[in-house]
Amino acid sequence: MFSLERWQEIFDTIRKNKLRTFLTGLSVASGIFILVILLGVGQGMQNGISREFEDDASNSIWVWTNATSVEYKGLNPGRFFSMTNEDYSVIYEKNKELIDQQSPRVRIWGALASYKKESGSYRIEGVAPGFQIIENQKMVSGRFLNQNDIDQKEKVTVIGHKIQKDLFKNGEDPLGKFVKLNSILFKVVGVYSDKGGEREENRFFLPSTTTQQVFNRGQFINNLSYTLKPEKDFKTAVEKSKAFVASMTSYLKKKHIIAPEDERAIGINNSLERAKRFYDLIFMIKAFFWWVGVCTIIAGVVGVSNIMLIIVKERTKEIGIRKALGALPLSIIGMILQEAIFVTTFAGFSGLIGGLLLLEFVGPMVETDFISNPSVNFNIAISTVFILILAGAIAGFFPAWRAARIRPIVALRDE
Repeated sequence: MFSLERWQEIFDTIRKNKLRTFLTGLSVASGIFILVILLGVGQGMQNGISREFEDDASNSIWVWTNATSVEYKGLNPGRFFSMTNEDYSVIYEKNKELIDQQSPRVRIWGALASYKKESGSYRIEGVAPGFQIIENQKMVSGRFLNQNDIDQKEKVTVIGHKIQKDLFKNGEDPLGKFVKLNSILFKVVGVYSDKGGEREENRFFLPSTTTQQVFNRGQFINNLSYTLKPEKDFKTAVEKSKAFVASMTSYLKKKHIIAPEDERAIGINNSLERAKRFYDLIFMIKAFFWWVGVCTIIAGVVGVSNIMLIIVKERTKEIGIRKALGALPLSIIGMILQEAIFVTTFAGFSGLIGGLLLLEFVGPMVETDFISNPSVNFNIAISTVFILILAGAIAGFFPAWRAARIRPIVALRDE
């Protein structure tokens, strides 16, 4: 029930103790403010890490070869080897229930590309149709490579958006045009863009079979790349990806006579494992931020409890008079609780609004390698304030209960 006199008493008490009330409210507000900022930074870190994984498919696995590092079966360390089309086929047959997309990659560095009077040095990559999904590329125009291009060893190419700007001047449409790659004509069938920017758009994609034949690469493959079929949860996906990597690594080591304990000979980049490590780190950082923020809030709540104890002590005689005149214990408890809840609520929402405003105006300007647009879920933030108000009520209850139990005769003797 609303009581104007009760609110007048609360504001009178606050006016008499402005500095004390301000400092108590400041400790509560700063606790919420710090928690909101920390949660925003935690979300910003998660945004930044997520952005790092946008360049490629989120469940991609990349495989390449290095020099061996362990002597094995009479073969010295430092030996180089290459994967082949046979490896590509066998790995698929062994793991086809797990594989969603796959592609070999045959690389030609520093190829000379020319169209009319324009020319430049670019990278050629022989790939399969699945490479578009694995690298998360978007088609600007035309199409990507298809299976017919692979089977028929077609002399077609998909070019990056940067190459289009370099070779095709005045907005000329490259589709259907022929470009020379090391003096060999290839027909442009598509233009792609990549979130990695111009560095990733500086490539010609050719059918892998065509690249091997035209550039005399035989059956050799530089890299293998895969995505796995979606799973019901992240944990299962990580486990399946580890099983796939183990199966593939075991086969390649056996086929190419590599020591089982040689960890350097075969390079693996498993984006799911990498993502798990990053997200585990983010979880620990967020948990630490929550701990710091909650500890700060607890300090503010303790401050509220202390100020209520002081207020009860200062108003002992007043409380005694109230009880002598017939005031019920519940009314005494309500009086103290109402003041505690008011201070906590006002300070809590002030800290919340301050934190949200700072994130709203400053957050979009924060763009680093690992932090992007720090923000906080409003529902979580508002829930935190209501929990704070509940904590403030609990903090005020004990001084209020102490006040309600004061005997009038003892209170009236208080000096």
